[in-house]
Amino acid sequence: MYDKELIFQRFPELTECKADMYAAFEILKECVKNGGKILLCGNGGSAADSDHIAGELLKGFLKKRPLSAEEKAAWTEETWIADMLQKGICAINLTGISATMTAVCNDTDPQLIYAQLTQAMGRPGDVFIGLSTSGGAKNVRYGAMTAKTLGMQVISLTGKKESPLSAIADAAIRVPVQETYMVQELHLPVYHWLCAALEDEFFE
Repeated sequence: MYDKELIFQRFPELTECKADMYAAFEILKECVKNGGKILLCGNGGSAADSDHIAGELLKGFLKKRPLSAEEKAAWTEETWIADMLQKGICAINLTGISATMTAVCNDTDPQLIYAQLTQAMGRPGDVFIGLSTSGGAKNVRYGAMTAKTLGMQVISLTGKKESPLSAIADAAIRVPVQETYMVQELHLPVYHWLCAALEDEFFE
């Protein structure tokens, strides 16, 4: 069983984020339990973090997550594939949909890249995770605003200062530093914690 308290021993500075981290976990748990999906975005290093988070959710992270016997039984040919596949949590990294992003930049407004993708893919009960070290990234905030309009909940990962992004989030995880690279260094254990806790919740 994953020890959700260990992170606060390893990174004691995150203790002040503890309540918001648990709030984010509960939001994500309800989303997954009800069959929702998770949309993620950020810019630069935070875009890479978005991809990293999706990768930990879409397949096994700390566990193997094998298919059930019933799921495997559906395979009548090439049954070895079923033995290799793993269960996943539906997570979409919006930063990787490059053709649509460039179309939005060319046809409408570059600041609306995540808003457009969220409008197209988001549904009530889904969750939007926006990463911004400053919390001031307009394209991420517009995506979050779109998510809220659609009836989604929003989780933000930012630095210490209150920001436009954290202000509209249902769970705002503000790590206690402000320098960009330091914020990114603390975002990593936070989202690993979220991914591991979700995996422990839903997979044997």
